[in-house]
Amino acid sequence: MIFDDLDLNPELLESVGYMGFKETTPIQERAIPVILSGRDLIACAQTGTGKTAAFLLPIMNFISEKRPAHTHTLVLVPTRELAIQIDQQIQGLAYTLNITSIAVYGGGDGSGWDQEKVALSKGADIIVATPGRLISHLNQGYVKFNQIEVLVLDEADRMLDVGFYDDIMLIISHLPKIRQTLMFSATIPPKIRSMSKHIMKNPVEIALERSKPAVGVIQSVYMLSDNQKLPLINSLIADNPEYRSILIFSSTKKKLSEIVRGLRSKDYLVEGISSDLEQREREAMLLRFRSRKTRVLVATDVLSRGIDIKDINLVINFDAPSDAEDYVHRVGRTARAETTGLAVTLVNRVDIPKMQRIEKLIGYEVHKEPLPAFIAEKQEKSPDHQSSLMKSEKKGGFKRRYNQKGSRRGTRDKRSI
Repeated sequence: MIFDDLDLNPELLESVGYMGFKETTPIQERAIPVILSGRDLIACAQTGTGKTAAFLLPIMNFISEKRPAHTHTLVLVPTRELAIQIDQQIQGLAYTLNITSIAVYGGGDGSGWDQEKVALSKGADIIVATPGRLISHLNQGYVKFNQIEVLVLDEADRMLDVGFYDDIMLIISHLPKIRQTLMFSATIPPKIRSMSKHIMKNPVEIALERSKPAVGVIQSVYMLSDNQKLPLINSLIADNPEYRSILIFSSTKKKLSEIVRGLRSKDYLVEGISSDLEQREREAMLLRFRSRKTRVLVATDVLSRGIDIKDINLVINFDAPSDAEDYVHRVGRTARAETTGLAVTLVNRVDIPKMQRIEKLIGYEVHKEPLPAFIAEKQEKSPDHQSSLMKSEKKGGFKRRYNQKGSRRGTRDKRSI
């Protein structure tokens, strides 16, 4: 389906066209008509499927037609990075629409508090907020949410995972009982269904195929010991100069620092980003990565959801994540919007059960790559380690395999938001 087939305001369609987008994604095609009809919605779709635009477009359509003099929509998100991303997407789509929005989040130097206060007390069309920061404003007594018409819970499963249930319910107690509620989540666990019964009215459910990486993600696993990981990563980077945007995930902040030190190069910039940094530092670091000034960015799972950085060539999991769903979100940082990309996971003995859970979740076995000769020659003999996940291994190196199966690299059949 193309966007012109949707019942959207011509000005909004003009903005979508100005951004170069023509065809809808499956979640957009199914969710937008439901939202336009005014129904509550539970939508299950993985990262990178265009779900942000799926709720923003109909909401902005409402606002462009009604021109309310109050805050129309509240979007709750689990992280400040996602709040910033959604606010930026609103600004992009609102190019010709004069729709106002603000991202409300903590963790910075406090300089944005007064601006947030003005927006929350006098009104902005769309407020995008993290629960903790918003509650700090609510406790001051000046927030005006009595005319909110739409509530969106984005990454709802992650918000509940990190303990925001009580905060969300407190915020909802400040909203009108008559409203439209939209819930977007990568999974729909029992606690999501339990919450929906308390805050939604006869919601429509949309569940796309989930918990699988996008088709364009070419996945590989290397079986190795911890002391072989950094030499392998350095080799992959050196052997593939065409990869200008490389994202490496670490499960811990301590490992992050070790990885950055081990990848330092005089030829390109390597940086590490985690929740320990001030917001201003993190935004500057992400800007450098987006603009390709930083070639390699090492991150904790703070970036596995909610950050839309286009054209990441290679994602490396320094270790397999404990939560199999996090694997899907990590590798989903590449191959965005139907491009192709490569995702590599480094697995030691401890990570073997984690990788098995991941493969069970996604429904297939990830290809196991042989180690480069210079590393394999030093490999400690450990047959139990190798045999656990090396079944039916196909011969062929990292670069050769990617060039064969990733021949669409650098092409795009169609663009999507």
